[in-house]
Amino acid sequence: MAEGRVDAEQVFDAFEERFGAKYPKAVACLSKDRDALLAFYDFPAEHWSHIRTTNVTPSSFATIRHRTRQAKGCVTRNTMLTMICKMGLCAEDSWRKLRSFRHLAKVIGGVKLKDGIEVNEDDKAAA
Repeated sequence: MAEGRVDAEQVFDAFEERFGAKYPKAVACLSKDRDALLAFYDFPAEHWSHIRTTNVTPSSFATIRHRTRQAKGCVTRNTMLTMICKMGLCAEDSWRKLRSFRHLAKVIGGVKLKDGIEVNEDDKAAA
């Protein structure tokens, strides 16, 4: 939950120092993937809450999994796929919408972001 990548790096270093001796394998596993864990700082700050969440897939498909388990063996494959598609479309109404979706075009276009804020080449030259 750090404000920027620099703060997150400092907290990560403190975490490694604090827990490295007690849980060496877990710390090594996280340290190996450090860049991937902190990659969300290269996206717009408004999207961070969506990227950080871990409950997207399980909650989205819980209803579908429940229904398909109950109907297993009672319907054809095509009927089951149609039912899953329809349940997904109905569940979509309750999903939390992506905040600031207008930033997606910038992300797809390859605009450089630092700590969630767009970095202009003019700003780099002035610095």
